[in-house]
Amino acid sequence: MRILHVNKYLYRRGGAESYMEAVAALQRAAGHEVAFFGMDHPDNEPQVYERHFPAYLELEPAPTSAVDKVAGFGRMVWSTSARRGMDAVLADFQPDVAHLHNTYHHLSPSILGPLARRRTPTVMTLHDYKLACPTYRFLDKGEVCQACLGGHFTQAVRRRCKDGSLGSSAAMAAELAIHTALRAYRNVQVFICPSRFMAGRMGAAGVFPDRLRWLPHFVSPGSERAEADASETVVFAGRLSPEKGVDTLIEAVGRLQTPVRLEVAGEGPDRDRLAEMAARTGAGERVRFLGRLDSDAMEALIGEATAVVLPSRWYENQPMIVLEAFARGVPVVATDLGGTPELIRHGVDGFLVAPDDPDGLASALQTLLEDPARVRTMGKAARERALTDFAPDIHLARLDGAYAEAASRV
Repeated sequence: MRILHVNKYLYRRGGAESYMEAVAALQRAAGHEVAFFGMDHPDNEPQVYERHFPAYLELEPAPTSAVDKVAGFGRMVWSTSARRGMDAVLADFQPDVAHLHNTYHHLSPSILGPLARRRTPTVMTLHDYKLACPTYRFLDKGEVCQACLGGHFTQAVRRRCKDGSLGSSAAMAAELAIHTALRAYRNVQVFICPSRFMAGRMGAAGVFPDRLRWLPHFVSPGSERAEADASETVVFAGRLSPEKGVDTLIEAVGRLQTPVRLEVAGEGPDRDRLAEMAARTGAGERVRFLGRLDSDAMEALIGEATAVVLPSRWYENQPMIVLEAFARGVPVVATDLGGTPELIRHGVDGFLVAPDDPDGLASALQTLLEDPARVRTMGKAARERALTDFAPDIHLARLDGAYAEAASRV
């Protein structure tokens, strides 16, 4: 089978890219031919079809000139360059199925036209809530919000949900309103929801309810860490942006009585603010910012941790970092929001805490740091769950079923 994976970024930027890279490797190992389509970006891995990619577009921070704003909004709504590039790739690669991931803004639903014209079965994994929320996060000034659910996208403008900016909020609301009115994603035959929570929110939003399918992610088992490998470190890995709650984690680490180091892997717009916060609160010597790591370095970092921490204040979907920690036999401390509680069994393979609660987060971390035996027990339970519920062969069989269903709907 020839499979075309489509994502705006083609480097390990976050969970969506990590999943895409992992599933593509799994499919290649199973004998499938895999290719990629995305946006031209300086951090991309070399790609066979990169000459057909639409040009690099930076939207974070938002453009400042009127001309760039108009051009950026036009591409968000309908990218003619992405459409042409997709058509060229389809003509050469002739995939049996297209698997879309995060295509919003930089690629736009214009890429679906060539796929429909060639009758290419198309599935889309929903990694965030963009089809129901203009700013994709269900957040309003750091607070969970579902005011736009059901097509009430003007709420995003009234609340200035995008960085407090009226213009940026209006652009994102208009983009989603136009795509919803035009049913721009109607040529996607199957929408894959990695969490039941995602499926529920998309169904409530009226996003093609009959095409939503729950299909959890997978994780490669790797090797279980040796008991002696655990150290007095906790790890955060992900994009350094406000919804991830890293500020709460830094506060929590600063309140711990036990010696600990927080290793922060990732990049994002909040990095400088978080570093300043760590220094200001006295946690600076305990916090180390590592930047973006490759998969091997990330696996090694997780393998040395007492716990992986996910302090998000938004509805995480099915965060890959949880499964990656479980595969190495490392417990996870995370907030009780979105799809995360579907993964973590409180007190068994990790702890669930309230968002924006540094004391509660510190207490959970303190419990693990003071009890290595409990860390080992929880880590073994986590690894067992990864091996049985999120095994690669199970995922690949489910994914083949989604591809077959998409083909039957073309």
